[in-house]
Amino acid sequence: MATIDLGDGNIEDRELVEEMRSSYMDYAMSVIVGRALPDVRDGLKPVHRRVLFTMQDLGLQPNRPYVKCARVVGDCMGKYHPHGDSAIYDTLVRLGQTFASRYPLVDTQGNFGNIDGDPAAAMRYTECRLSPIAVEMLRDLDEDVVDFEPNYDEQNQMPTVMPARFPNLLANGSAGIAVGMATNIPPHNLREIIAGAIALIDNPQITTDELMEHVKGPDFPTGGVIMGLAGIRDAYEHGRGRIRVRAVAHIEPQKGGHDAIIITELPYQVRKGGDDGVLAKIAELVHEKVITGIRDIADQSDRNGMRIWIELKRGEMAKVVLNQLYKHTPLQTTFGANVVTLVGGTPRTLGLKALLRHYVDHQKEVITRRTKFRLQRAQDRLHVLEGYLIALDNLDRVIAVIRGSADGDAARESLMSEFGLSELQARAILDLRLRALTALQQDEVRKEHGELVALVTELRSILADEARVYAIVKDELSELGRRFGDDRRTEIVPAEGELDLEQLIREEDMVISITQTGYIKRVAASTYRQQKRGGVGVMGMDTKDDDWIEHLLVASTHDYVLFFTSVGKVYRLKVHELPEGNRQGRGRAVVNLLPLREGERVRTVIATRDFSEGLYLVQATKGGIVKKTLFKEYDTPRKSDGIIAINIREGDELIGVRLTSGEDDVLLTSRKGQTVRFDENEARAMGRATGGVIGMKLRKGDEVIAIDVADDTADLLVITENGYGKRTRVSEYPRKGRGTMGVLTIRLVEARGAIVGAIVVRPRQEILVISESGTVQRTAVDGISQMSRATQGVIVQRLREGDRISAVAMVDTSVEVDGPEGEPLPLEPLDGAVPAADVTVIPDVVDALAEDDADADELDQDDDADEEAEY
Repeated sequence: MATIDLGDGNIEDRELVEEMRSSYMDYAMSVIVGRALPDVRDGLKPVHRRVLFTMQDLGLQPNRPYVKCARVVGDCMGKYHPHGDSAIYDTLVRLGQTFASRYPLVDTQGNFGNIDGDPAAAMRYTECRLSPIAVEMLRDLDEDVVDFEPNYDEQNQMPTVMPARFPNLLANGSAGIAVGMATNIPPHNLREIIAGAIALIDNPQITTDELMEHVKGPDFPTGGVIMGLAGIRDAYEHGRGRIRVRAVAHIEPQKGGHDAIIITELPYQVRKGGDDGVLAKIAELVHEKVITGIRDIADQSDRNGMRIWIELKRGEMAKVVLNQLYKHTPLQTTFGANVVTLVGGTPRTLGLKALLRHYVDHQKEVITRRTKFRLQRAQDRLHVLEGYLIALDNLDRVIAVIRGSADGDAARESLMSEFGLSELQARAILDLRLRALTALQQDEVRKEHGELVALVTELRSILADEARVYAIVKDELSELGRRFGDDRRTEIVPAEGELDLEQLIREEDMVISITQTGYIKRVAASTYRQQKRGGVGVMGMDTKDDDWIEHLLVASTHDYVLFFTSVGKVYRLKVHELPEGNRQGRGRAVVNLLPLREGERVRTVIATRDFSEGLYLVQATKGGIVKKTLFKEYDTPRKSDGIIAINIREGDELIGVRLTSGEDDVLLTSRKGQTVRFDENEARAMGRATGGVIGMKLRKGDEVIAIDVADDTADLLVITENGYGKRTRVSEYPRKGRGTMGVLTIRLVEARGAIVGAIVVRPRQEILVISESGTVQRTAVDGISQMSRATQGVIVQRLREGDRISAVAMVDTSVEVDGPEGEPLPLEPLDGAVPAADVTVIPDVVDALAEDDADADELDQDDDADEEAEY
């Protein structure tokens, strides 16, 4: 390589390609490190860090007055960031925009722009100060927790990284374009990120999937809905992923038969107004007839929130138009996550675990350096106090030495030689004021000395134990989560095919009802309120004159429902597969869900989660036949035409099915008031496609209407068709054996009507009583009188003229409900019960008739024996 001597310098002969490569790489690394990419530890670029440090220099704490942004920009540019003022002000504005930053680090006052794309006002008009959470970014800077470096002119010092007491890189995200690379990190929920960091500390071997149990996904400041988990998982695992985000929209009916699409949240970084905003894009599509179903558009946003109103033409399907909007407008966008950040000054693409690992390591270093700083400060002060104690113990001699010295230097040397003090201790003693020699001041010195000895011991133990350092990190993160954490704004909805349909369905209690003519629906159990006995209830369904509710149960949306029909077949569906309706709606015809034959009707419905609730299934027919079968035998792959539950004899029908443990007693109750009790082992277990054995002997014209499992600690509650009922201890029913008539369970008179329901109940349970007109009353069983078997009962539900009771069902509750005076009324959970929604007791509408109780009391208990002898 030739060199030309110019006397005062050299010209080096280099290849142009080599020079361009070297110069461009120097420029690229300068942009990457000094401008475009955030540091993995604090999530800040140099300009962000310098703006925040300038604001701390100016003392702009959250409890101090706002100052002009121009003041901050000027100081930052003059001391730390010698670039254009517009770049600094743009940074300051973004740090304070609530729609751009999930947790703004600048508290703003004035016009800082909006989601329509309007820019902020000039810096001379706007004001700012640090936000409370920004203080946590800068906390302990004066305790040597991070390194400092000279500014551009070496007149000032500035931090190379912030302490960042919360994971700012993930909480607020970051975006930047460097040379040959770019970064785009989405914001997250602070609570979730902190939970993920703590989980990583507790288990350094944690996997990405385990971290995602804590960190669900990005949480944008503008809300929205994330469609699918695949992009999130890719970003967390590999640092790159495509995350699809939709606006939040719902449909509202308008006057005149129109529908309107209402948009309340937009995807992150999507503008509402302006020439390139979503409103302009929709208007353009309507004008070009790409979307033809829109009649009008209006921006109804105000201080209460965003509201974009899109009115549709008459007859247009709102879902179709909404899908067109998602396809052709920014109402659905893709956030390309590209997690590139600086690690030790080198750009790297990192996944979620690596990001949290680097942050936790940074916090460990911050805590360690802070502890060392505090230890050194405590030791320095302790050293001085030890000198004070020596002086106080030798006060007269110290005073004599000082008085006998020619000057301060001589006094210092004399003290050091006389008492073995260090120069620092001697200077401190010479600086003592006379008031420090009082007894009170001496006691304070000794007290402070003792506290410092304990503090030094504590700090040394922290430095000697890495687990204690991590414990401090966890405690401080948890405290920040409690102070600044908030609820998630962005909903995450798994995309089609990612999860099973059931995983997308919220689990809740549903009341399932089937009418006499075969209409089925499910309604949330919270729809019905509790009432005392004698209330008139609330409307549970609008039925036809010749229809009424025949079957009703409460089950979770994730349960299986087994439909046992009159012909002895069983069909299986999930609760969430049943049509959902409102309280007054009739629902959908059962024949549209189940392949029922002509004349086949649903007789019993049983809910189960996994066929483990009981060992056997005992079935009964109205002719008194019973059959016992292993419950697991019904856990078969679903067939479109159902499976055989029991072989029914001609002229007979299935009336009920119960789960048993194999050691239970079975109760059968007939319409004319008889109940038989027998050991279930008297009926041997049979296969599914079999008949049964005689369970109850019936007199002419009678039939079995209910089957239940006996429990001597419980009551048998019976309800008649005219609204009367009572509870009788199950222990009063003797075991008569299978195939007998049993004993009397209620004395029936014409005014009471025949029995329509019989259920074994326990204290603090509730029942739903349904009439043929569709009236539903929710009643605590404690409000129904407990009487002996041969009594007539009391009024349970007052019926409107011409109405009758059609069905009775149990409500499982395991939560507290409000009592009549607002007092909490705890309800004990049933075994395996799913918690029901909260209900509220309302005052009685109709009091129980006193004469009903009087009639019951007048009955002679000896009638019981007479009835048993007769039957």
